[in-house]
Amino acid sequence: MTAVIHANALTATEGERIPRVLISAGSSSSGKTTVTIGLLATLSRAGYKVQPFKVGLDYIDPSYYSEITGRRARNIDGYLMSEERVRDVFLHGCETDGKADIAIIEGVRGLYEGLESLSDIGSTAQIAKVLNCPVILVLNTRSITRSAAAIVSGFKTFDPQVNIAGVILNNIGGQRHAKKAKEAIEHYTSVPVIGIIHRNNEMMISMRHLGLVPAIEERRRSVDFEDKIGTIQKVISEGVGIEKVLGIARRVSPLPRLSNTIFVPREVTEKPVIGIALDEAFNFYYHDNLELLELAGAELHYFSPVHDKHLPKVDAIYIGGGYPELFATELEANVSMRKDIKAASEAGLPIYGECGGLMYLTQKLTTGVKEKGMYHMSDMPVSTYEMVGALPGHTLMGHKRVVSYNIGSFSLDTVIGKTGNSFFAHEFHHSEVTELPADAKFAIKLSRGTGIIDGWDGLTVKNTLGCYAHLVASSYDDFAKSFVEFVKGMRGSKKSLH
Repeated sequence: MTAVIHANALTATEGERIPRVLISAGSSSSGKTTVTIGLLATLSRAGYKVQPFKVGLDYIDPSYYSEITGRRARNIDGYLMSEERVRDVFLHGCETDGKADIAIIEGVRGLYEGLESLSDIGSTAQIAKVLNCPVILVLNTRSITRSAAAIVSGFKTFDPQVNIAGVILNNIGGQRHAKKAKEAIEHYTSVPVIGIIHRNNEMMISMRHLGLVPAIEERRRSVDFEDKIGTIQKVISEGVGIEKVLGIARRVSPLPRLSNTIFVPREVTEKPVIGIALDEAFNFYYHDNLELLELAGAELHYFSPVHDKHLPKVDAIYIGGGYPELFATELEANVSMRKDIKAASEAGLPIYGECGGLMYLTQKLTTGVKEKGMYHMSDMPVSTYEMVGALPGHTLMGHKRVVSYNIGSFSLDTVIGKTGNSFFAHEFHHSEVTELPADAKFAIKLSRGTGIIDGWDGLTVKNTLGCYAHLVASSYDDFAKSFVEFVKGMRGSKKSLH
C-alpha cells in the first residue's frame, strides 16, 4: 500500500479553506499518536508544510510534532476556549510559520470523551464540529474482526454531526484478520478502511509517568531517535493510503475569518527580557504562551538550570513544567545556578514557576518516597535533593496523582495576574508540597482543582510565584500582558539583575 505522493498535489487556495483532518480513536492507547507521528513525518518528508495540532492539554505529544514538522504545534481545547478562540488559534497556527498545506489534528482520549457525560464539551468531537473537520478513526482491532464494524457503526451514528470519513485498523495480526475486519466495516457502515497497520513493537516510543518522554530529552538521550521516527514513518506510509488521507483533508468547507484575533503585536519602545528555563528538566511550555509574551512586548532568553552555571542577565524568569524529579541530581549539583535564582528572588526579581518550576523553587525534593507508591516511577531512587529554596516547602514525589481542569482567581497582585482576575487552566502532577509554614502566603483560590493545599495555589514570596496550575495564554488573556506589564513596572524601579 506504499503511496507515491507529490507536495504540489494539495494546496490551500485561500486562507480559510485549509485542508485538515482529525485523527481520533475509540479510546486511549489505540495508536492515534503513533499514526499522527507517521503521517506528519510522511507528509513533511514529501515536501508538504504540515501544521500539527493537539486537542486537549498536553505538552509531550506536541513536542514530537514540532520536532518532525519544524512548525510550532498548537493545543486547542473546547473547555478552556470559546469556539471563536479555537478557530483563532487554528487559523493563526496554519498561517504564522508560513501558510500550511494541510493541518493534522490529534484528538484526546476517545472521540467522545469530554468533561461531562451528557455533552461533548472538552471532547475531540466538539473540536471536529467547531472546525468542521473530517475524522479518521484509529481502531485497536486486536482480537476483533466483525465487532469492529459494530464499534465504527456506533461511533458514526452516535453524533451525526461528526463526520467519520475513514478508519485505520491498528494492531492487525495477519492478512486474514485484516480482510475480515475491513470487509465487515465497509459492508455494515460504508466508512472506508484507509489503512491497515500490523503489530510492530519497533514503533514503541519511551514512556514514563506523565506519558511519552519529551522529544527534547528523547533526542538527547537516544542515539537512534531519527531511526525510531523513520521506522514509524515507514510503517505508516506503507500501511496507510496517504493519498486517501489527502483526499479526505481536501473535502472541507472554509472556516469563517475572525474579525478579532489575540495574536496582535504591541508596539513597545523597550522590551523587558524574560528568561525561559528550557532543557531536559523543564520543557513543558505551550507555544501560545511564549509567542503571546513576545507579542506583548517581551524578549525571551532561554537558559538551562541543568547545564548553565549562572543565570543570564534577565528582568524576570519563567520556569515551566517538566521532570525535575528525574534530573534532581543534576539540578542539585548545579549550586551556582540555584544560588543565582534564589538571590534574584530575594532581590525581588519577578519569577513564575509552573508545576515542575514550583517543585524546583521549593527547598527540597524527595523522590521514591516510601509508602507513597511508585506510579511508573521505578527509575527514581529513594533520595532527597536540595532545590532553590526561593519558596518554602518540601516536595514529595509519590502516589498522589492529580489530573484536572482548574478554575481560579487571584487574591493578590502577582506577576501573571491582578487581584480579581480569573482563569481556566489545568493541573497534572504526581507530587505534593509539604512542610509549609503556618504563615505561607497563597495568591490563587481555586473553585475547581486541587492546587497546593486546601484549594489554594500560587505559593508566593516577594515577587516569586509557584503554581501547580498550568495556564494557557490563548485561554487566559491576562497572562502575557500581565506578565510583561508587571516586569516593565519592576524594571522601571530597579536595574536588571545578573
